[in-house]
Amino acid sequence: MELLKRKIELEGRVISDHVLKVDSFLNHQVDPHLMAAIGKEFAARFQNMGITKILTIESSGIAPGLMTALELNVPIIFARKRNSLTLVNDLITSTVHSFTKKETNEISISNQYIVPGDKVLIIDDFLANGQAALGLVDLVQKAGAEMVGIGIVIEKSFQEGSNLLRKEGFRVESLVRIKSLENGRVTFLQEGVSTRYEQII
Repeated sequence: MELLKRKIELEGRVISDHVLKVDSFLNHQVDPHLMAAIGKEFAARFQNMGITKILTIESSGIAPGLMTALELNVPIIFARKRNSLTLVNDLITSTVHSFTKKETNEISISNQYIVPGDKVLIIDDFLANGQAALGLVDLVQKAGAEMVGIGIVIEKSFQEGSNLLRKEGFRVESLVRIKSLENGRVTFLQEGVSTRYEQII
């Protein structure tokens, strides 16, 4: 997705060989026009699949998930990482380890909102080690619903998550795939050809 690539070129910050900071447009401050384009792209890639629900995880997946849900005209459910006074009964839970935050969270959804018969599309901001996606898949499976696919805004292809999910047979659609963050540079991977961009400081 060229619009997203350009945004990463202009505003992305390489923190280390494994961490790309995109908090100016995706996971702290949010660019609504970019999110609208992301929603349209995901909807186009997963159209005509009978999707009935979007599932994401708080908080960074909410913006792209919401715009995808708007395009597909379905509800979005976000798995909570924190306890809520209003979300205490009839919960479906799973455990997720965050590579970036180096912490493990229990995530949960109400069993009222994803049910047998639902066809669920998972949307998330990053794919690194695949643990968040696998946790969301676990919630869908525990709910007895059908997992249609996984939409990822930015995939770090040099980490194990993408191969792990694809080996499990899940359909994964990533809008941007990154081959490397070495030497402070983003190297994009596209259709087997990588294009290198200098890190903009």
